[in-house]
Amino acid sequence: MCGVVAILSQGRPVSADVLTRAVHTLHHRGPDGQRTWIAPHGQAALGHARLSIIDLVTGDQPIANEDETAWIVANGEFYDYERVQRELEQSGHRLRTRSDSEIALHLYEDLGTQFVHRLRGEYAFIIWDERARKLFAVRDRFGVKPLFYAVHDGALYIASEMKALFAAGVPAIWDAESVHFALTFMPPGRTLFQGVYAVPPGHYLTADSTSIALTQYWDIDYPAVDDYRSRVTDAEYIDGFRAVLDEAVKVRLRADVPVGCYLSGGIDSCAVLGLAARHRTDPIRAFTLRFDHADYDEGVAAEEMARKAGADWVPIPISQDSLADNFAEAIYHGEALCLNAHFVAKYMLSRAVRDAGFKVVLTGEGSDEMLAGYAHFREDMLRYDSAGQDKAEIERLMIQLEEANKVSQGILISHEALEVSPLMKRLLGFTPSMYMPFISRSHRFRSFFDGDYFAPFDGLDRASLLLNNIDVRRRLQGRAPVHQSLYLWSKTALPGYILTLLGDRMEMAHSIEGRVPFLDHHVAEFLFTTPVNLKIRGLTEKYILREATRDVLTDRVYRRQKHPFLSPPDALGKPSKMTALIQDTLRSRTVESVPFFNGKAVRRFADRLETMTQAERGSIDTDLMALISIVFMHERFVQARAN
Repeated sequence: MCGVVAILSQGRPVSADVLTRAVHTLHHRGPDGQRTWIAPHGQAALGHARLSIIDLVTGDQPIANEDETAWIVANGEFYDYERVQRELEQSGHRLRTRSDSEIALHLYEDLGTQFVHRLRGEYAFIIWDERARKLFAVRDRFGVKPLFYAVHDGALYIASEMKALFAAGVPAIWDAESVHFALTFMPPGRTLFQGVYAVPPGHYLTADSTSIALTQYWDIDYPAVDDYRSRVTDAEYIDGFRAVLDEAVKVRLRADVPVGCYLSGGIDSCAVLGLAARHRTDPIRAFTLRFDHADYDEGVAAEEMARKAGADWVPIPISQDSLADNFAEAIYHGEALCLNAHFVAKYMLSRAVRDAGFKVVLTGEGSDEMLAGYAHFREDMLRYDSAGQDKAEIERLMIQLEEANKVSQGILISHEALEVSPLMKRLLGFTPSMYMPFISRSHRFRSFFDGDYFAPFDGLDRASLLLNNIDVRRRLQGRAPVHQSLYLWSKTALPGYILTLLGDRMEMAHSIEGRVPFLDHHVAEFLFTTPVNLKIRGLTEKYILREATRDVLTDRVYRRQKHPFLSPPDALGKPSKMTALIQDTLRSRTVESVPFFNGKAVRRFADRLETMTQAERGSIDTDLMALISIVFMHERFVQARAN
């Protein structure tokens, strides 16, 4: 993993100082070296902060083609790159490095923009084509790797993180509409700041001196309900899934540095560890977070799984005090609103991995999005895909689903009587269950906002900004309700929260590369063609994964229901540094300077916290986390750039 920067100026030459400043801001993504390149004419520039994982000796970037008419800076990994290197050399290319990144440059020379279909991995990269005077920036299919851009003062700026854009001079100003919609689902491509955009997953950006364009090169594609292959048996689906997942794990073990695993007590990371161990002759190091509350701690299941896999198990204890100590810095790296302190725990986990001497870990992210792992997907299955089933049995299962996991209650499922999106109801025919908790939170949040600031958005259908940017007829209509929900979740929460606050940004804060086998596009495309009843069977989520990896799992993990990765709310323990952090933050002067906050309402809320019961306090934990994350972001980005 690395950090990338590009500047394309329409007027004055690119400033070397500005470029260097932006790259330096990404030092945490690439501590092994920072390099820059400015075209002789001064209008185009590239910068790179390197985390050396493949080709430790000659892999410095930017990398040029043979005649230096094209240059690349890349973040991420291209898998199966050695085979592509051989093909390129056989066709006459002379490679400057043995780095996987260089293959993208030469594939672009040979195939133009269509080369993106040859790439496999997690990546975000930028190519400058001197002959065509064009810049080409690509983000991977699911958005594992971040890539942001902005136009300011006659120049296009692109970078791995928004803080690099701000360091280059792009202003950090809250975007009212985006903040409004972020409390439900942030649409692809939007950020919390005016004029700052994300290259959406599965897209590439092209730019020259006169124009900027986004092109989609890949999308999630579930077949219509009637298109599934009825002649394929369950056993054939299960065997096929085992094969593609095992191969995705195997290729991600390739590195010139040690590779470890994140390990929870859930089936996702346990399956990855179990498969990875079969491809290694030495023990894999497995790192597990340990929370100081029994309902949230997965250490027992993880340790048992580590023993079965023959792994070296490393527990990482996390306390409420340590979460408070690291909260502000984790938000700075995440650049997004948080809903739980779990992202801080991931920040600390990555630091422990780095301190243990590792740069690469395999993770289980993406499994829930591919296999309908969350409770709200099972709710959709029961509510909207239950034709021919006994109504009393459905009701019994609904009650069982709500009561099965204490950690999920009030966070992933909501049956409150809230208004639903008329547009969503018309286009989809139902309201996905995932939508309801976010609507509930946005209603509660309304009291904290200045009425005038959000007045222009009163009455807007909250789903409109999302659905109006999706080809509903081609991608959603005619699909199983669960697949429709999976599609929408994978366009919003997956790249905008899970892969950001629980993935890349917390890992790269400490120079750790996370590799995600479940988001290998070969794995994903196999699962697109897999019927819903192999993902959810009764109340058993991820059924096909359980069966495909049963031999490498412990019995406990095989039978265990989904346990969402969450940090205990502060209300579950005694007063701590987190309690003090929340109170100090909500009463700080910074609250008054956030343009959309009603400072008096926020302080009244802080007063009420002191008299709330633990149950009441726990029910609004997501509100508290979002509030204080806004305050810290305002301090680190908006106020810092204004001073």
